Amino acid sequence: MGVNTRTPLIAGNWKMNLDHLQAVAFVQKLHWTLKDAKHEDGSVEVAVFPPYTDIRSVQTLIDADKIPFALGAQDVSAHDSGAYTGEVSGAFLAKLDVKYVIIGHSERREYHAESDEIVAAKVTAAVKHGLVPVICVGETADDLEKFGASAVPAGQLEAALQGLPRDADIVVAYEPVWAIGSGQAATPQQAQDVCAALRGVIAKVLGDDAAARTRVLYGGSVKAANIASFMREPDVDGALVGGASLVVDEFGAIIRYQKHVGV
Repeated sequence: MGVNTRTPLIAGNWKMNLDHLQAVAFVQKLHWTLKDAKHEDGSVEVAVFPPYTDIRSVQTLIDADKIPFALGAQDVSAHDSGAYTGEVSGAFLAKLDVKYVIIGHSERREYHAESDEIVAAKVTAAVKHGLVPVICVGETADDLEKFGASAVPAGQLEAALQGLPRDADIVVAYEPVWAIGSGQAATPQQAQDVCAALRGVIAKVLGDDAAARTRVLYGGSVKAANIASFMREPDVDGALVGGASLVVDEFGAIIRYQKHVGV
């Protein structure tokens, strides 16, 4: 598919951590850390995904201090408005300069029973409101044993892409559920194999141009010690980072993976 011109994306999913005051302090510290390291040069895109209650505070800080981080949300409603208590519309997020939204995270699929159909509806809603969906796909240990490495995530992605325009701006995140929070990441080759298969799904559904421009991230026990090895793989365009994104020095080191030897 030609030369890879995709800008790497390092995304920090804070999950249900940090109140709005802690979030502001964290973003300030991370910004200072990266400035001191002279790494805010645009070679890597950084995005943070705080809880809903933090988004306005973080957005205000980013805008006021001209901090070069993209802002993301951890979920979005499939609905525009109406009697949907507790849900948040993509229209509301767009007004807060939110760029990205995580959809279909394994925790949402497991704890909130989100089906492929619900994920697809949320992806459609995100695109409708000008948000970039970060579509999460992945397999459990049982899935891995029964179906192999890429069958389940490929099926999830194909379902999520149905009905999207071929020029839709999306990100895909492969998160092997068996690796999340375990401290045991997939190997770089495992990540590459699945990410390549997912790029093939994008090509099948949205075309080769979409496959060439769409970033595919790896997520699952990503840390400073292993990020460079993943980023050497041709189809891994970044990382969706969980626990390590809550530690300033660790997350900063992940963002600066290009400084690591051999990258």
